[in-house]
Amino acid sequence: MPNAVSGLPVGRDLLYLIVAGVAWGTAGAAASLVYRTSDMGPVALSFWRCAAGLVLLLAARLLRPRARAAVREPLGRRALRAGATGLGLAVFQTAYFAAVSATGLAVATVVTLGAGPVLIALGARLTLGEHLGRGGATAVVGALAGLGVLVLGNGGATVRPWGVLLAVVSAAGYSVMTLLTRRWGRDGAGDGSGTTVQTFAVTTLILLPFALAEGLLPHTAEPLRLGWMMAYIAAVPTALAYALYFAGAAVVRSATVSVVMLIEPVSAAVLAVALLGERLTAATVVGTALMLGSVAGLAVTEARGVRVPREEPVLV
Repeated sequence: MPNAVSGLPVGRDLLYLIVAGVAWGTAGAAASLVYRTSDMGPVALSFWRCAAGLVLLLAARLLRPRARAAVREPLGRRALRAGATGLGLAVFQTAYFAAVSATGLAVATVVTLGAGPVLIALGARLTLGEHLGRGGATAVVGALAGLGVLVLGNGGATVRPWGVLLAVVSAAGYSVMTLLTRRWGRDGAGDGSGTTVQTFAVTTLILLPFALAEGLLPHTAEPLRLGWMMAYIAAVPTALAYALYFAGAAVVRSATVSVVMLIEPVSAAVLAVALLGERLTAATVVGTALMLGSVAGLAVTEARGVRVPREEPVLV
């Protein structure tokens, strides 16, 4: 049977990105619990997160019925795509953890997540010809304002230039990963699950030597609790979230992706109040409202746009 070509609304892909952002927001709370129960370092945590996520993704791919790919890529192009996105992911995660260590969580978060949409919007305009538009620009400004209130309005922060530079490098890695995923998605190259598996394989190999230097195996008095937390981190904010992210980012405009993914700190703030006992402040409420409003407005605008043609694979 030939592949059926249908115009699917981007609304489903926006939902994928929202779920991925919420799942990413739970990683911070889970990582805090990991740090409380062991001496695991951030690079080792990132390595094990990617390695275990890769195992889960491979298992899911093997159990899934084989699908006929819409476009068959040459081996060299597949390797280039996996290497570029894997390197972007490794830079994104590692530079962010280093920025947190250098200048603190608040500043690292606001610079990384704040610079991301700006770099992506510029990159999408220059390399993909995507126009953000007045409504999109308003949403970006509103989301960044909400992020600033949410993160910096909850206490003092120390700004260190080296940490800010690392946060910008992290944002650049995230931007490259998003733009490449969108570019290859427009060409119909590959499939979402294949992209995620290949990217995680490359990222795991890149992080391995740095994790070995930091200390690969943690010491803990609560191995069972540590195991459960690592299993959660690998399954939900890693394997599930990144699979949804790569699927959605291949279809939705890059600038929209960057704004929708700002829902991550909203999810983290809600968990911090609900599970970690942090105090609900006016800054948390105002920042969350601004960011959710911006994400909702941009999602409605995107969902009402042109339907994106996509080839549905026929299961064999």
